[in-house]
Amino acid sequence: MTERQRVPASTYRFQITADFDLFAAASRLRYLHDLGVDWVYLSPLLAAEPGSSHGYDVVAFDHVDPSRGGAEGLGTLAAEARRLGMGVLVDIVPNHVGVATPAEDAWWWDVLQHGRESEHANAFDIDWPAGDGRLLIPVVGDGDEDAIVVRDGELWYHDLRFPLAPGTTTHDEQHYELVNWHEADDNLNYRRFFAVNSLAAVRVEDPEVFAESHVEIRRWFDDGLVDGLRVDHPDGLRDPKRYLDDLAALTGGAYVLVEKILEPGETLPADWATQGTTGYDALGYVDRVLTDPAGQAPLDALETRLRGGPVDWAQMIHGTKREVADGILHSEVRRITREVLRALGGRVAAEERGGVSRPAQVEDAVAELLACFPVYRSYLPEGLHHLEQAFDLAREHRPDLAATYDALLPILSDAWTAPARRFQQTSGMVMAKGVEDCAFYRYSRLTSLNEVGGDPSVFSVPVDEFHAAMATRQAEWPHAMTTLSTHDTKRGEDVRARITALAELPGVWAAALDELLELAPVPDPGFGSLLWQAILGAWPSTPDPDLRERLHGYAEKAMREAGDRTTWTEPDETYEAAVHAAVDAAFDSPDVRRVLDGLLAQVAAPGRSNALAAKLVALTMPGVPDVYQGSELWEQSLVDPDNRRSVDFDHRAEVLAGAAEDDAAAKLHLTRAALTLRRDRPELFTTYAPAIATGPEAEHVLAFDRGGALTVVTRLPVGLAATGWGTTRLTLPPGSWTDVLTGRPASSSLADLLAEHPVALLVKENA
Repeated sequence: MTERQRVPASTYRFQITADFDLFAAASRLRYLHDLGVDWVYLSPLLAAEPGSSHGYDVVAFDHVDPSRGGAEGLGTLAAEARRLGMGVLVDIVPNHVGVATPAEDAWWWDVLQHGRESEHANAFDIDWPAGDGRLLIPVVGDGDEDAIVVRDGELWYHDLRFPLAPGTTTHDEQHYELVNWHEADDNLNYRRFFAVNSLAAVRVEDPEVFAESHVEIRRWFDDGLVDGLRVDHPDGLRDPKRYLDDLAALTGGAYVLVEKILEPGETLPADWATQGTTGYDALGYVDRVLTDPAGQAPLDALETRLRGGPVDWAQMIHGTKREVADGILHSEVRRITREVLRALGGRVAAEERGGVSRPAQVEDAVAELLACFPVYRSYLPEGLHHLEQAFDLAREHRPDLAATYDALLPILSDAWTAPARRFQQTSGMVMAKGVEDCAFYRYSRLTSLNEVGGDPSVFSVPVDEFHAAMATRQAEWPHAMTTLSTHDTKRGEDVRARITALAELPGVWAAALDELLELAPVPDPGFGSLLWQAILGAWPSTPDPDLRERLHGYAEKAMREAGDRTTWTEPDETYEAAVHAAVDAAFDSPDVRRVLDGLLAQVAAPGRSNALAAKLVALTMPGVPDVYQGSELWEQSLVDPDNRRSVDFDHRAEVLAGAAEDDAAAKLHLTRAALTLRRDRPELFTTYAPAIATGPEAEHVLAFDRGGALTVVTRLPVGLAATGWGTTRLTLPPGSWTDVLTGRPASSSLADLLAEHPVALLVKENA
């Protein structure tokens, strides 16, 4: 393996911002090294929108963001990483650029000024005819057209500046048109990142655009500053496989991961030039193997009662995806429709094709197919069976469109047609907005399962199924990432670990929830369940002065993303006030605190056990483990921006050194032990085999041998607490084993082995 092709033993994700820039990150690499981390993993670095806290709104491809440390900062970090023997992994954003501040993006500004004659016109995915030759910019408020004025040689709308085409002065003469913000849903004529108007898609499938948008990235590899890349949102690209091939040629075959979400049973295309995904699939397995299947029936019954009837997950997400296709992504559906009509030979008379060429009919059928698509997208010809499944389901839902489906099938099945390529780019957008960003906030049965890349209807995974999946992972994707928390997870790993305990306590949870809903009424009790699970999971063991504000922020985002009672654009003040009152009651009402404290008393210990189990499994299972910043201690963040808060690294370094106390110290030391072992003894992590437990409580252990390093964790701790391990034993492979967490010789008796911690990491002596 060449230096360029080296693979990390582990990574640690830093969110690089103006407040925590590359120089600050460089100063923390010694701590990461002491923690056992092999590579540092950085959020996007290219120049972004002014004030951006995340960096995914890139405005220039030719330099590192000055506010994040610039080229000098990256050079400093890379030099320190090399000194410590660490690698550098960087998140890149090939799908889109930020256009919220037009003057900041030179390419976008040039297109606005020169239209289709701009040298950068091909960089953006614009349907000029749909705007009658103009690019539609949806920024104008209702009745606010008079605020569009010409001033100082530019067009202004309040504080937004736009260029004037040479020789013009008036708005009507421009290559763009500032239109009402509502136009985005139906009439937008440029592709975006999902439904974010301020993120315009980039056509990296064009060789010149690829080259120009990867100038700085190429420099990173030419100068030896970076070792690997994480590719954001590859499903938005016209041809992900070709992009990854181009990237491999540019980097010399460097380590590359893709932020690809796989649905249950779906596999990553084997011919992609990538080491694998960023780990949401692994996260789903870890959470579910620790979830008690016995909780499903009573929690189903509770959800049915709260919702006033049974909830069918498949039916729910079909509805939310159809809402998205008919709503915020209707512009994309209309664009596919225009391309379909062109492929059909234009707007011929309805009689000629039995009515299938009517735009409204095609539009309806396309939207239905998007709502029925079973995964994020296909990569034709691979994944054709997913498209066929969508057609079959669409015919069941809408048999009246049968003739239209017949006309669409050959067009959308042909990988070389424009409609098929655009349909593939769009299906993932509909899935993400309809499921992750909507249905996940409506379905409250057990919200630890409502996580990116997971299917909440899959309640738990048996141990045998987990072992089979890990054996396959070791054989096929041994260097894919594993993770528990990211900047995109809806709930931090330890929030989920505590909520998972409710599957073992469904009766306790139902009784407490009923009391909470009576004491602090919420108009939608189903949403009330989701809210109280978040509060329970995020409630810290030590006071957090920001907790009230954090929970109010979560409540607002959750109820507006759910979109069934209130929305971002049309908030229901009465409904929202009731939800916020419930949040306040968690702090201000003695009766509510009594109930909440009673719940915490029952879930804190099993939640802690689940958290340590999940962490050790994620760090030692097949793949490259990532530690999201700060999650070596309790990670009780909620959805962004909460999970992007600053991290107290000084405190973590002190805990690591034994100079400070923390009730999560066991998690930090577990993390160090596992990461150090993976970095320093890679030969112990080359295979995968289940380790078998026997005895009355065998169902409460998950154990596997990685080839000399053997992981043992407790599962279903509530049930175990009632019985203890008794005579249950673990069959250890031949030889003498030591638990690196305690330093003691390992016993095959689980009562002895797990007497101090609910987990153990065993190493074979002289291995």
